Amino acid sequence: MAETCDILISGGGIAGLTAAAAFASSGFSVICADPAPPVTERDAEGSDLRTTAFLQPAQGLLARCGIWARLEEHAAPLQIMRIVDAGGARPEPRVVKDFNAADISDQPFGWNLPNWLLRREMIARLAELPNVDLRFGTGTTGLFTRTDEARVGLSDGSQVTAKLVVACDGRNSPMREAAGIPVKTTRYGQKALAFAVTHPVPHENVSTEIHRSGGPFTLVPLPDYQGQPSSAIVWMERGPRAQELLNLAPEAFEAAMTERSCGLFGDLKLASRRTIWPIISQSAQRLNGERLALMAEAAHVVPPIGAQGLNMSLGDLRSLLELAEARPEGLGDAQMLAAYHKARHNEILLRVKGIDLLNRTSMLAPRPLRDLRAFGLNALYSLAPVRKTLMQMGLGVK
Repeated sequence: MAETCDILISGGGIAGLTAAAAFASSGFSVICADPAPPVTERDAEGSDLRTTAFLQPAQGLLARCGIWARLEEHAAPLQIMRIVDAGGARPEPRVVKDFNAADISDQPFGWNLPNWLLRREMIARLAELPNVDLRFGTGTTGLFTRTDEARVGLSDGSQVTAKLVVACDGRNSPMREAAGIPVKTTRYGQKALAFAVTHPVPHENVSTEIHRSGGPFTLVPLPDYQGQPSSAIVWMERGPRAQELLNLAPEAFEAAMTERSCGLFGDLKLASRRTIWPIISQSAQRLNGERLALMAEAAHVVPPIGAQGLNMSLGDLRSLLELAEARPEGLGDAQMLAAYHKARHNEILLRVKGIDLLNRTSMLAPRPLRDLRAFGLNALYSLAPVRKTLMQMGLGVK
């Protein structure tokens, strides 16, 4: 006999765990399966050293499902987004522009948290919800759907019958592939290095994105580490250069990253190991199949610029949740899933294209084009209505 639940979530990353908490908090029974056991300690083997910036709309959703209360004390607020163009002959700032959340809101743009800590606190919250069953170490292997239900095969040989399957199982989503939904993928030949640093100059809750060539070098505020100001860094470079940097001895790497940061924070010191991953853009042709909704990286992947990735994913979740709550009796039916696709697909395509353009601009190597980028940044920032609109779009409220 197959087990039954309202919603089976394939994938227990940040998006999948948030979805489990959100649907369970609304009274649905949830099984969440993921083949990899979560790593919930900073320095453990395999821990995810990337960070997630939750923008304002996302914070509201996390508060509603009981997660934010656990995260608040660990979160570093992002009050100012600073963009620095350092594309001149030497790596030094030549255009510095600040987007201050105070111009549009009485709250910060968002709050930054390490991914390993997010997993730890989300799992603790899910343990308090009686209608969630977490299956770590168990993957989804097969999908069979009919108009009234979906049957999902799990890697332990069991089966689950659900009204709705939510695919949060990453850029190579097994559920998306089982449903035969095509994706469009763009490869940039870039890789991103992610790690944490300490530095003598306080970040003052400013997220700083430094553009030169190869991709942005972004410092995002973290709470102090061992009594020192600390930031999470995502350093995007063309693949071979990123690999060279990964292989540098720690002292040589610290010198290279201090130079790439234009020395804005003093000498940067590594405060974690380095991790690396390839940068792609990807979007699914559609977000719905029979009894199936694609969400998060199963639906869209973007380069890590402007804190858009997970916040787009939580936009997916908000939309799905609203539709499920409005018609619980129609959970997972064709009407609900068509409405979900319609609500999200065009906005996702728009954001994927916008971030693709920003990334290509940040990769520019020829000096004349870098000069043009600096000029464009200056011109854009000088127009107050444009600046305000950009900030609102960044928050997902436009």
